[in-house]
Amino acid sequence: MNPKVNALLRSNPEWREVTENLRGILLGLGLSEDVKWNKPCYALNGGNVAIIQGFKEYCALMFFKGSLLKDPKRILKAPGEHSQAARQIRFTQPSEVTAMRATVKAYVREAIALEKAGLEVTFKRNPEPVPRELREKLDEIPALKAAFGALSPGRQRGYILFISGAKQSATRVARVAKCMRQILRGKGLNEP
Repeated sequence: MNPKVNALLRSNPEWREVTENLRGILLGLGLSEDVKWNKPCYALNGGNVAIIQGFKEYCALMFFKGSLLKDPKRILKAPGEHSQAARQIRFTQPSEVTAMRATVKAYVREAIALEKAGLEVTFKRNPEPVPRELREKLDEIPALKAAFGALSPGRQRGYILFISGAKQSATRVARVAKCMRQILRGKGLNEP
């Protein structure tokens, strides 16, 4: 047990019992434990396998390569409509973890096997078209184009979705202007 996770659980009692139950399963299967993104994260040989996430409505065990899992019980959910790799098992009370213990173990074992095999999720690179307003600004400012091109596909996609989510062109132009500094810094949309 990692002392950093112990401290995190003490400082954040919400979902503590669910988290502790899941933690026991994950550690019992030989995963290492750390705090990443201010959440308990579980890895195998340095590769992230799963993370425990507390939300207002539920607590989730998220698998980083969840889209590769077979999901015979049909319990995995994508965290968002644009999620390509991650999948969650969601819990609303501690008794659900207890009732699903064998199933959770089976899913974690499969996730571990995926990590050991070195399998990777094949991401669609920017399946959404780049909005005209962003494309024009990238063509106008070579440094912005280079910085945008250097971003990871996920960060690029975040900007594309954010900008194209506006209905009016004027709003898309304003969003491009708002994002330029962050792009030039090599950061994702919501990164500090």
